[in-house]
Amino acid sequence: MTEMMITAIAIPFFLISIIWEVRVVGRRRAAGDRSILGYEKRDTWASVLMGLVSLATVALLNLAIIAISEVLWHHRVTDLGSSWLGWTVAMIGWDFAYYWTHRWEHEVRFFWAAHVNHHSSEYYNLSTALRQPWTPLLILATFPPLALLGVSPELIMAAGGVNLLYQFWIHTEAIDRLPEWFEFIFNTPSHHRVHHGTNPQYLDRNHGGILILWDRMFGSFEPEVDRVLYGITKNIHTFNLWRIFDHEYVAMFRDAARATTWRDRFGYVFRGPGWAPAPALAVSSGVNEARMPAAPSSHDGGR
Repeated sequence: MTEMMITAIAIPFFLISIIWEVRVVGRRRAAGDRSILGYEKRDTWASVLMGLVSLATVALLNLAIIAISEVLWHHRVTDLGSSWLGWTVAMIGWDFAYYWTHRWEHEVRFFWAAHVNHHSSEYYNLSTALRQPWTPLLILATFPPLALLGVSPELIMAAGGVNLLYQFWIHTEAIDRLPEWFEFIFNTPSHHRVHHGTNPQYLDRNHGGILILWDRMFGSFEPEVDRVLYGITKNIHTFNLWRIFDHEYVAMFRDAARATTWRDRFGYVFRGPGWAPAPALAVSSGVNEARMPAAPSSHDGGR
């Protein structure tokens, strides 16, 4: 069963969960709780429509993942089958690959340009989980190698579907902290709220999919302490789907086109979001001349 099939089957669950969250948030706000943002109709529709387009575009990428995986499958070191061992390696392997995929999407501007739309909402609710990227090209390189370990292409895609389904419920403010042992091992609403935060201490943190252990292991974990401010560091203030999709691509290629050296062009595309060349030393005056990007990234850093 492919990732998109699992997602399609889960649509009724998504809708029921959103209805539940709307009611919970409504009761809390009616009781005077302003710590929870709730929903904004235009924002919600933008997220839903972004998700519907993603179903089509990512379905094409998934076909490519299957094709690449089938090629690599012929060079596998073993065949784990569909036993408990096969499922375990598939789930842990996909989650490990997802952590690094997700982290690189935050640390390399070209990949961030594809991923940024998921962070573009200034709200945080279950509909935000549906605001999925249209062109996550990095997945073509990070998930197929699981086939070399003996995970069949079908099981690779099934693990991806389960991973994506898990991540839906963590996009909410309606659930506070869970038991300490669960918070230590797994990704939770609290951990993922941090990931969507623009607070300086929250930038580029908590990249895990199902397991938050990867962040603890690789130094990218941050607990939720201060109230989270959602969105991106330069919010785009639009509900236009194409603008949500392309705003960082436009800024990135504009910066690269206006750069004066190939080194700087490469930097604008493949270095971190918010990167700019170091100020050039003015020979005539002996002072620094700042060369500023024409259209700054929507992510200032947090490196």
